[in-house]
Amino acid sequence: MNLEQPSEENLKNMLDELADRLKVANRSLLDPEDYDLEKYDDIKFMYDMVVQKGHLSASETQAFIDELRSVRKA
Repeated sequence: MNLEQPSEENLKNMLDELADRLKVANRSLLDPEDYDLEKYDDIKFMYDMVVQKGHLSASETQAFIDELRSVRKA
């Protein structure tokens, strides 16, 4: 899977993976329909950081969730 190209499918895959890695209980927070492809690069950057970091502390997890909330459609 090449995540370099913005697409709805790639966005969905990244958000699903983020939900798993961040152990998000309320997965509706990461519904792909709530995110715009214009923010793809921001979401990809966060995705790459989470994947690279591997294990996150509770405060890091919350910070990533807050950041994802900030790039959702208004």
